[in-house]
Amino acid sequence: MRVARLHGAGDVRLHDEDQPSPGEGEQLVEVTSVGVCGSDLHWFTEGGIGDAAVARPLVLGHEMAGVIRGGADDGVRVAIDPALPCGHCEPCERGDPNLCLNIVFAGHGSCDGGLRQFLTWPAHRLHRLPDALSDDDGAVLEPLGVALHAMDLGHQRMASTAAVVGCGPIGLLLVQLARRHGATRVLAAEPLPHRMAAAEKFGAEAATGDGLADVVYEVSGSEEAVDTALRLAKPGARVVLVGIPDGDRTSFSAALARRKGLTLVLARRMGEVYPRAIDLAARGLVDLAPLVSDVFPLDDVTGALATAAARTGLKVIVRPNAT
Repeated sequence: MRVARLHGAGDVRLHDEDQPSPGEGEQLVEVTSVGVCGSDLHWFTEGGIGDAAVARPLVLGHEMAGVIRGGADDGVRVAIDPALPCGHCEPCERGDPNLCLNIVFAGHGSCDGGLRQFLTWPAHRLHRLPDALSDDDGAVLEPLGVALHAMDLGHQRMASTAAVVGCGPIGLLLVQLARRHGATRVLAAEPLPHRMAAAEKFGAEAATGDGLADVVYEVSGSEEAVDTALRLAKPGARVVLVGIPDGDRTSFSAALARRKGLTLVLARRMGEVYPRAIDLAARGLVDLAPLVSDVFPLDDVTGALATAAARTGLKVIVRPNAT
């Protein structure tokens, strides 16, 4: 099978490798769709993310969908939850598996992700896709899950005002969720015109002025975005930091945050939200298809990563088994 491995910053190479065989409790999955995430771009452009660095050639990709091959479920289309929490540590036992002390995550560290034609994965982390959702929709369920988790952390109330800073795919999903959750206004701050236009199509309005929002979702990671989020927040508001900064550092005006009495919450991936995400998308309450702007075969994985890094579109998808 064909596999794309990251050897270092900007260095992705295609390899021919043996198809894996499923172990106890695993399924063989033919990977049909993989979304390129902002965290993948940190690996691609920097050779690492946060305090983690490439220690061996790594297969990126954690936004994944595929088809089970073999066994009783042969041919079943699935979304693949990339997180494998241990289930036994203190965060897991209190219901926070995203904070697992021993978590294994696809496309991170020593665990290969989805930019390959086949993978094996624990069966209990595979979620059946309804007919209403395409394989590309199945890959976008992972960023939808991140957005849902951020919404949970935001404690957004009915008839409140929300703001989204950074309107990439997760930001655009948060615009949709905030409206569905009863926000009377959703403000958006985004420097790229095509992404701002997408936010407006989903019902947001450009954020102008200060102290406007009851809850703010920051989905960029840049210091400028964090500053904008604090500025948009009303006194006493919650600010959810979803974006991952370059260089593993974030700074902001302590005086502004203190004087407003803001609550800053940092989001870490997601909890057990795949069933909720699937239900929302299958019922048409969240629209995933318009987020996909570019599609590449695995043979042009470097082009896919470069296009995502250029931010000329929205969600870039790689189809590992497409020709």
